Amino acid sequence: MSPFEEFDGQTPTWCPGCGNWAIGAVVKRALANLRLSPSSVFVSFGIGCSGNMNDFLNAYAVHALHGRAIPVAIGFKLANHKMPVVAIVGDGDCYGEGGNHFLHALRGNHDITVIVHDNSVYGLTTGQSAPTSPKGFRSKSTPDGLIETPLNPLALAISQGGTFVSQAYASRVPQITELIQKAITHKGFSLVNVLQPCVTFNRTNTYDYYDSKVYDLPSSYIPHDQVSALKHAMNMTIKEEFPLGIVYESKRPAFHECLPQLGKQTLLERGQFEGIHEILEHFI
Repeated sequence: MSPFEEFDGQTPTWCPGCGNWAIGAVVKRALANLRLSPSSVFVSFGIGCSGNMNDFLNAYAVHALHGRAIPVAIGFKLANHKMPVVAIVGDGDCYGEGGNHFLHALRGNHDITVIVHDNSVYGLTTGQSAPTSPKGFRSKSTPDGLIETPLNPLALAISQGGTFVSQAYASRVPQITELIQKAITHKGFSLVNVLQPCVTFNRTNTYDYYDSKVYDLPSSYIPHDQVSALKHAMNMTIKEEFPLGIVYESKRPAFHECLPQLGKQTLLERGQFEGIHEILEHFI
């Protein structure tokens, strides 16, 4: 039985065993645990296998263009900063086409939660290498092996201003649920990078592979030290070991909190054109 309720007799077209099933189920569970109704949360979906959730998650939502889920999420947050905003994306979608948006959203500490289905491959387009694919990875786009080194999303997020940086593994449902809930309630940019095996097109980063490579951060670990956080993040690159849990957390004002025009009311409450006019004057 699918963890998704049927929608007009249909269910998502994810492959059997795909980690997307677990992520989709825990996103619903986390929103329910936070008592967020469909009309009290905004979700922006990227293009790719992760975006298949768009038809099966009841919320105010937009299916954005490839790589553009984050700017859509930011735009909604600026329009109504009182509402939780979530972007559900894939690693190719977010770290590839959308890499520039990811970087600058970190710098601005925009108060959005970005949940990444990280399967280290472009699954929807049948298995091309992605930014997080390991060096030497053979695919349709790299038949002789990938030349580049994989992008390290945790190290990038920590070093460029993210204030909640975490990682989970698709086979550990309770942990993903807890991390998503904490990410949504965090004030500032939150990343939940979910290691999610693609059972059809990625025969390298499998469940067996991750079972032997992931490790839980110790209960004594304090995620407020940026240097320690970077050391754990860099284990992914240096040792090919993947930390699970909240790797880094800090406090600084979110982007919308730095705009005096949004101090008392949202743009939505004030009226679209009046609020946008004052926002623009602030930057001119």
